[in-house]
Amino acid sequence: MPEKSINRRPAVAGMFYPASPEELRTQISTFLKNAKTPSIHGQVLAIVSPHAGYMYSGQVAAYGYKTVQGKSFDLVVVISPSHRAYFKGASVYAAGDYLTPLGIAKVDRGACEALLSQGNFIQFHPQVHEQEHAVEVQVPFLQSSLTDFKLLPVIMGSQDFASCERLKDALLAVIEGKKTLIVASSDLSHYHPDNEARSLDHRIVKAIEHFDPEELNNLLSTGKSEACGGGPIITAMLMASSLGARHARVLTYANSGDVTGDRQAVVGYLSAVFYKNGENKAKEKVGVDLGLSEEEKKILHTIARDAIESRLNGKPLPPLPPLTPTLEEYRGAFVTLKTNGNLRGCIGLIKPVKSLASSVQEMAIAAAFQDPRFPPLSKDEWPSIEIEISALTPFVQIEDLSEIEIGTHGLYIQKGPYSGLLLPQVATEYKWDREEFLQQTCIKAGLHPMDYKDPEAKIYTFSADIF
Repeated sequence: MPEKSINRRPAVAGMFYPASPEELRTQISTFLKNAKTPSIHGQVLAIVSPHAGYMYSGQVAAYGYKTVQGKSFDLVVVISPSHRAYFKGASVYAAGDYLTPLGIAKVDRGACEALLSQGNFIQFHPQVHEQEHAVEVQVPFLQSSLTDFKLLPVIMGSQDFASCERLKDALLAVIEGKKTLIVASSDLSHYHPDNEARSLDHRIVKAIEHFDPEELNNLLSTGKSEACGGGPIITAMLMASSLGARHARVLTYANSGDVTGDRQAVVGYLSAVFYKNGENKAKEKVGVDLGLSEEEKKILHTIARDAIESRLNGKPLPPLPPLTPTLEEYRGAFVTLKTNGNLRGCIGLIKPVKSLASSVQEMAIAAAFQDPRFPPLSKDEWPSIEIEISALTPFVQIEDLSEIEIGTHGLYIQKGPYSGLLLPQVATEYKWDREEFLQQTCIKAGLHPMDYKDPEAKIYTFSADIF
């Protein structure tokens, strides 16, 4: 550790982001206000954030920081690639604090010392940090989003999988007992035509959403995709998993062409989070548990994604993978598509006439391309699509309306040639009571809101395992 404190001064203020504190504060505030981030039901442990100039990627970065806005952390670990110097291992800035136009971001010197004590893999290379922008551009967002934190800035020289695992182990030892946020600083593909860039980047989107660091490493090491901060993303995924995260979500995707209009040579950006269920998860649970394992749920999501992607690329529907007995059970299913938390398609098979796996595959295509409320899904939209699957229980006709349980039951109402269905999660999302739920289901069927009281109306309840 250097004996004399030498603060790290801004290297790209006035280029990558405004040098004026007022202008910078206003710009980030606007980005955060415009970020329509979906609700994350759990504790965010890590985010992936781009590091280009704010005019290109600032709005994308805001989506990740919006999920932790107003929170405080003992420590924020920012992991970035090295753009200007090649070296083996990783380097932590151990000389002083980070300065930005918004003030001083305190570096946790104790954490730096603990990290440096773990062997020669992590060292302090001052020249590596002097001009590196990939850590620096994250700091004003942290200063604007969080109420309190100390910084641990780490730059990776080696980004192979073994180095990611080694850095993960070292950092986990340092952050033990601290409330920590991990930030992986990375852009995606560079300088490809728009269509090619989106194809390359979508593979990374899938690997992140599948929470699969090995697949991400395979994509990057074989050249099937690109990310200048691939190592930081993998390290963040490994750390988040070790800390209990079981969920990943890509919040938004864009490329520089979306800002400049130049689609000939673009740079890709995404914002993503890795999170674990909150302590109140049981209270928030909607629907029922049908006994599907996490692996079976993952298989169904893969079936849905592969089906949509095949149709987008004009390829035949892929065959179903080997199925467990649970996935071969005949069940109805709905597939819901969302983008940035907003509905983009939802179609289901209400009767159990196919295996659950077949139902999901068929309904995924229907939700993407046949929902009459929306145009067919486009390739441009695909990277930001979120998929929710609802595996249904059998329908039960009821006479007593008090049997309807909000948070457990969905409703299906039929009167004459009209019928309408709403899934269990809809009533919970809109905070409807039983009467509102009945009225809205009638409206969905094209009936008068009070037609559920008509003796000719048939009311059915059902539930679903939603994931």
